[in-house]
This record gives sequence, structure tokens and C-alpha cells, in this order.
Amino acid sequence: MNYKHLLALTAICSLPLLAQAQTVRIVTDVSYPPFSKQAADGSITGFDPDIARAICAEAKLQCELKAMDFDGIVPALQAKKFEVAIASMSITPERAKIVDFSDMYFNVPGRLLAKEGTQINDAWYKGKNIGVLRSAVQQQEANDKLKPKGAQIKVYGKITDAFLDLSSQRLDAVFLESTVGEEDFLKTGKGKGYAFVGPVFNDPKYYQGCGIAVQKGNKELLAKINVALKKILKDGTYKKIQDKYFSNDIYPFK
Repeated sequence: MNYKHLLALTAICSLPLLAQAQTVRIVTDVSYPPFSKQAADGSITGFDPDIARAICAEAKLQCELKAMDFDGIVPALQAKKFEVAIASMSITPERAKIVDFSDMYFNVPGRLLAKEGTQINDAWYKGKNIGVLRSAVQQQEANDKLKPKGAQIKVYGKITDAFLDLSSQRLDAVFLESTVGEEDFLKTGKGKGYAFVGPVFNDPKYYQGCGIAVQKGNKELLAKINVALKKILKDGTYKKIQDKYFSNDIYPFK
């Protein structure tokens, strides 16, 4: 074997090692506490980042976590700016056409946040301003179910902006994932005088759980994520992270 052949063989043998060392770029939405937020020092914290780090550690993946607004996340995956998104993203048939989803990693219903004592019936919705997060499953559900009853649906890039408008009475209600409303609004000073009102929204058409989104077609990475997710669910790592942020189970443990 001559020197050139040796170099070529060395390069070929090195390819798997290079692939293993490649950084997996993960994106999340930091305007969605307690699932994800950005600290004053720029660090990204919350349930989603902690789950991402636990999965990366279990799967022995070198990962890099970045932030962007929720409505830009799927397009960023399509444009191959990121390999993975862990951003409390509801699994829907429409999204599943353009990204691959991991197994469900949590499932919580939708609720309406409004002034305490608000009585909700079909007539109440007429003329009411209701805030939703852009591209969230609640936006679609509000358009399908609440808009026909006369509600005006106002869309926000950040759910925290909807909270501000609710507090200043520019909104009559915010429609969102219940856990976010509880942890980031009702349990804070700004939530005084407000409550969940009306029904629990858990129609399986909209609530199939949230999944980790992976670039379409990256089956190897998706498989690694699912294996790691199963392991952290089994060994208690998931529950330890969950209990750090939530007072109730958000995964349907059996």
C-alpha cells in the first residue's frame, strides 16, 4: 500500500468519528417560561433546555442551544439552520409533514385565562379579544372554535406580551397551555385577580402531546433522541427536571 492509499483509507476511517463529533444545533423559544427563558447573563434555562441537555448527555451528543421566536422555529429547521427544536411544540399532522417528531415528552391541556369569576358560555365570546401565541396549537383551535362564536383573535409572537395586554385590559382573555398560564402568570404577582375560566380544552384533534422536532429525514438522530428520552423517563431524570419547574405531572406517567 502506497502513501496515497494510506491517506485515503485514513480519511475514510475518520468519517464516523467526525460525524459523531458534529455539533447538534438545538433551538428553543425563550419567551415561554417556565418551559424556557433567557437569564440576564444570556444563559438559557427552563424545562425544555434541561430536557435537551439531559437527552444530549444520555445520547452522548455534543449540543449547542440557541434561541428564537416560536413562529420562526419550523422554518429554521426546514432551512437547516438547526437540527433539533425543543420548544413545547404540539405534535400536529400539518407539522409532521415538514418535520419529524420524537415520542411525546409532555402533554397539557389548553385553558382560558381571564378575570376571576368570569362565566364562560357561547354568548360570552362575542366581541371579546382573546390572545394566543402565534403558531401555537391554540391559535388554530381558537380560529376553529372561538372565532365562529364572535371572538376576536389577537396573535402574539411572545406569550409574555399577551400577559401584559391582559393585565392592562387590552385583552379579555389569553388562550394558552395551562402550565404556562399557571406557572408564569397565576403564581406571580401579575396574576392576582385572574384565574382559569371556562372548560378544559383537551380535544385530541389538537392535543396529541408535545414532541421534539427534528429535521425531516434525519432518522438516525431521531432514533437517538427517542432512545435517550425513554432512558431519562425510566431512570427518574425526567421527573427530577419536571419537579423543578412544575407542581403537577406533565407527562402521563402510568
